[in-house]
Amino acid sequence: MSHRFFTCEERPELRGRAGHLRAAWPVFMTQSPISNERWHLLYEDFPGFQFWLVDEATDVVLAEGNSLPARLDPTELPDRGWEHVVEHATSGDEEPTLVSAIQVLVDPTLQGGGLSALMLGEMRRIAAGARYADLVAPVRPSLKSRYPLTPMERYVSWTTPEGLPFDPWMRVHARAGATVRRVCPTSMVIPGTVAHWQEWAGMAFPESGMYVVPGALEPVDIDVEADRGTYVEPNVWMHHVIG
Repeated sequence: MSHRFFTCEERPELRGRAGHLRAAWPVFMTQSPISNERWHLLYEDFPGFQFWLVDEATDVVLAEGNSLPARLDPTELPDRGWEHVVEHATSGDEEPTLVSAIQVLVDPTLQGGGLSALMLGEMRRIAAGARYADLVAPVRPSLKSRYPLTPMERYVSWTTPEGLPFDPWMRVHARAGATVRRVCPTSMVIPGTVAHWQEWAGMAFPESGMYVVPGALEPVDIDVEADRGTYVEPNVWMHHVIG
């Protein structure tokens, strides 16, 4: 299979043909209020940092990468990882100092084939081409949802016998040269009614409490009396020196 990268500057129409990639996310991950308010600005204001991997033979979109120039200090990265970047980088009132990854989405039928490493490499290349010396990423560890009761601080300390991160997505970053900076404990907050969460999770919540929800990295806090469910997702800041 022959691949080719295109940015949103080069082929903006690909955005409308990449919807099938969203199946890689649990449904609730598409319900971030900040994302729903600001996601369009990534393509409108920063098209050179949004890109797709396309099968040259069929012109089918295989993967999408999103990043943003942002004003951040790699030594003092914020607790609000993902949401901080999206909110502040799209505000247009800060001078960027580096590039932050936002997401890499690979067609679910192609995961495990090495495309995520290709996407990360292209994201690094785009950042370097724009003359930034650093790329940071609020990484969502791909296997953490299997260990929702393990604190993220412990999870990120797990390693393979070779000394690499236990988590596969963190391992891709590490192999590309990234180091772990810190956990960002409130990287994303997703609120909703109990009915919303029952729909998103595909399960019932008979009483208030903390619930393990498929795909969630941490338990979801359900308050039946207040008709409120809240998911607070931690991520892991990783730092690539590319300059």
